[in-house]
Amino acid sequence: MISNAKLLIVEDEEIVAFDIETTLRTLGYDVVGIATTGEEAIATATQTKPDLVLMDIRLPGKLDGVKAAEEISQRLNIPVVYLTAHADKSTLKRAKITAPFGYILKPFQEDELQTTIEIALSRHQSEERLRLALAKEKELNQLKTQFIAITSHEFRTPLTTISSSNDLLERYCRDTMDAKKEKHLRQIKLSVNQMIQLLDDVLLIGRAESGKVELQLIPIDLVKFCHNLVEEIQTNAGDKYQIIFTHQGEFTETCLDINLLRPILSNLLANAVKYSPQGGVVTFHLFSNDTTITFQIKDSGIGIPPEAQKYLFESFHRASNVGKIKGTGLGLSIVKRCVDIHGGEISVDSEVNVGTTFTVKLPLT
Repeated sequence: MISNAKLLIVEDEEIVAFDIETTLRTLGYDVVGIATTGEEAIATATQTKPDLVLMDIRLPGKLDGVKAAEEISQRLNIPVVYLTAHADKSTLKRAKITAPFGYILKPFQEDELQTTIEIALSRHQSEERLRLALAKEKELNQLKTQFIAITSHEFRTPLTTISSSNDLLERYCRDTMDAKKEKHLRQIKLSVNQMIQLLDDVLLIGRAESGKVELQLIPIDLVKFCHNLVEEIQTNAGDKYQIIFTHQGEFTETCLDINLLRPILSNLLANAVKYSPQGGVVTFHLFSNDTTITFQIKDSGIGIPPEAQKYLFESFHRASNVGKIKGTGLGLSIVKRCVDIHGGEISVDSEVNVGTTFTVKLPLT
């Protein structure tokens, strides 16, 4: 039993209230007061801060038990158990709206009363622990987001300086440029761009986790957008790969968030190429119906082991079979968060050494 729990009785019948008080004290509870009206119940609860309120429903005055319970729950976060003689459908319907922690009919049994009180107290304590844990997690996420934003800003300044200096070196060395110099300058530029992309990825994940990424839907020529993206990925992939894009359906009134759509498709297409180390064909199918846009990207690469698929969208997680293939483990995490913000769904079908198919469905409204 939760010892020394403080209880408030709300009952307008004096004899009934005395009987309840006697029973509760016999069971080991501390009765902090007896209120006879809804208004008095709120005032007494505010003053005494009980652990639980036993509330009758039919009370004199402007506020009945249901209204008083609603006020006490919302303002004071105190659990309420109804202890009443009324169980008609309309009363039960009103009482349910206030999400009570129990409902006992008079005349009550002592063991029933104690069991209901103990369960209500235990449930409320569990909910409070969960609420505090969620509040703490939210605070930690906010601190993490602030740290990521500050760190990202601090890194960008020297990276911008390196990139500008690299451009100046390219210009000054143009007349004396040889293959070796060109190679090193190109490597510097590539490394800077990779670092900037990594910072953007980490920043996006941090903002998404803290709920700071808002959906910005605008009309988009989806077929053209996908064509351009495929051309970009194909150029970077080289001749060893072939990306085939097909589409089916109407896309004239499509509204999506380009800033979220691009990371979804670019990461999935880039992964399809990256994890097909021997080259081959990557297929990209686009479908639409009245309510949904579907993107399906399929490769014939190394596949994803079954044990790794449940962790697929976690940040920094990489499957055991990637070997020396470079990656940060952020791409699919970003994809999942962008899909979630769109209110969409993502699924994967993969077999090791056969290939992987990712399917993304985004709602049109």
